[in-house]
Amino acid sequence: MLEKLDKQLKNLKEHSHFRDIKDFESKDEKYIYLNGEKLINLSSNNYLGFADNKALTKEFLNGVEYSFGSASARLLTGTLPIFKELENLLAQLFNKDKALIFNSGYHANVGINSSIAGKGDVIFSDKLNHASIIDGMRLGESKFFRYPHNNMEALEKLLIRERNNFDNAVIVSESVFSMDGDIADLEKLIELKEKYNCILILDEAHAFGVFGQIGLGVCETLGIIDKVDLIVGTFGKAIGSMGAFAVGNKTLIDYLTNKARSFIFSTALPPINIAFTKWILENKLPKTYDKRMQMLSIAKKAGSDSHIIPIVIGGNKETVETCEILYQNGYFTLPIRPPTVPEGTSRLRLSLTTEITEQELNNAISLAKQTK
Repeated sequence: MLEKLDKQLKNLKEHSHFRDIKDFESKDEKYIYLNGEKLINLSSNNYLGFADNKALTKEFLNGVEYSFGSASARLLTGTLPIFKELENLLAQLFNKDKALIFNSGYHANVGINSSIAGKGDVIFSDKLNHASIIDGMRLGESKFFRYPHNNMEALEKLLIRERNNFDNAVIVSESVFSMDGDIADLEKLIELKEKYNCILILDEAHAFGVFGQIGLGVCETLGIIDKVDLIVGTFGKAIGSMGAFAVGNKTLIDYLTNKARSFIFSTALPPINIAFTKWILENKLPKTYDKRMQMLSIAKKAGSDSHIIPIVIGGNKETVETCEILYQNGYFTLPIRPPTVPEGTSRLRLSLTTEITEQELNNAISLAKQTK
């Protein structure tokens, strides 16, 4: 068996498809340090600079006495009051009945999409939804269809053809798509879910903490939070912490509490992470509006609807070479290759933070496009 695996690894290397874990020396809000070089980090989801911020961490830890391990699942002894305090805060912010914390965005999407629909039910999923959503659907017992990316006409044709063949139906989409940086047609998704009697699940992983007056996501920007049945978000990106959540009505959240296996069978997050997340949401996120809007303004000038700016190169080898050129010029960015993106669309995914200047971004884009 090892010979077979070794052969597959060799094949990955020959096609510039091999991945390894980088040995970084350290990171901060803007830079990453690798091989003695100080590089502007354009591959981070640390959108607001909260992660790796020593001053912020020191401020939070002053007088904090939460433990670094929960030692049990939430349904056993892995819950302390701080967990319910954070869930209650999230429910209050979104004006929903209840919230449920998961260990990561992957845990949330796998747990939700494998359990929310069962035998006799169906899920309609955007073709470019995150791998965690796809994995969840594959693990579940419902039928699922993947409609062409952001193609509402194709989705409606699918609904017309298939909806009446199933008991219950779910539409699931990201709001900001993680690899393309574009935004779903949320108002049309709401129209279709109401017209065809579906539940709408929206993954705001890359929008939570960035979009909206108080940072709740694209739904807040559009004023449609109340029309989305289940909103998913993460703490490990803009919030700079760890974990994820789902907010919705009591029935949906209670159902997930009892059926989402990734929640039921996982040791709960460390209480100190939960406390840090709550502290960020209450004390730091409300002060970021101007910086967030400035970041989105810079991205818009670069031609993106969000803080994620894709530069499609095409081939794996050429994409790896482009990353090396950026590295030589003081930028750190990683090649995004299949299966993360479709074959032939390998790319750079320039991920903005509030620390990146317009000039720095423009320089990086110019360097990348010179090599295409």
